[in-house]
Amino acid sequence: MNKAEILIIDDEPQIRKLLQINLESNDYKVIQAGTGKEGLMLSASHPPDLILLDIGLPDMSGHKVLEQLRQWYNKPVIILSVQDDESSIVSALDNGATDYLTKPFRTGELLARIRLALRNSQNIQNHSSIVCGDIEMDFIARTVKKHDNEIKLTSTEYNLLALFVKNAGRVLTHQYILKEVWGYGYQSETQYLRVFVNTLRKKMEENPNNPVHIITESGVGYRFR
Repeated sequence: MNKAEILIIDDEPQIRKLLQINLESNDYKVIQAGTGKEGLMLSASHPPDLILLDIGLPDMSGHKVLEQLRQWYNKPVIILSVQDDESSIVSALDNGATDYLTKPFRTGELLARIRLALRNSQNIQNHSSIVCGDIEMDFIARTVKKHDNEIKLTSTEYNLLALFVKNAGRVLTHQYILKEVWGYGYQSETQYLRVFVNTLRKKMEENPNNPVHIITESGVGYRFR
């Protein structure tokens, strides 16, 4: 039985009720908030395992809620929104969203995204090393192995891969990756990032031209699978 608790922040009572029914039928515990302020208060007083966040809230933008959450909340936040324009999606991912689904969405897909986000979050919290397919990463020893053979990486390559692995399944934007690995001032250096990603692929992938781990999300960034 799932023991995960999910907070829904959405101003539409019908949507909250539908989500609650589907989540509780899959053994999740559900709490609800109808405004951004209420969601922030609930998440601060009793942090849930995952948050489903709507962008179009009545009192404040969901982007602002996400920005405030990410000052202290490090668990998954999945955006649910009718806004499907690229700028809104990229903005949410830049601000630390784990995933983004546009309304209307299929219940099965949402549940799959939730399971993946919770599994990745649990792995990161409980383990000093993570295995993703044929790749094993030890965060204490700072080593990376493929089929038990160590892959030699530079410090920057290691930091880039660690960011990917710790966010496995999540789309990371170019700007977010550049800020996290290289710092402020490098957020427009997408060509710089492309070079390092290509180098990592050559060292990790069986076929760098058809990667199975570091997947390009066209126009947005990369996803580690």
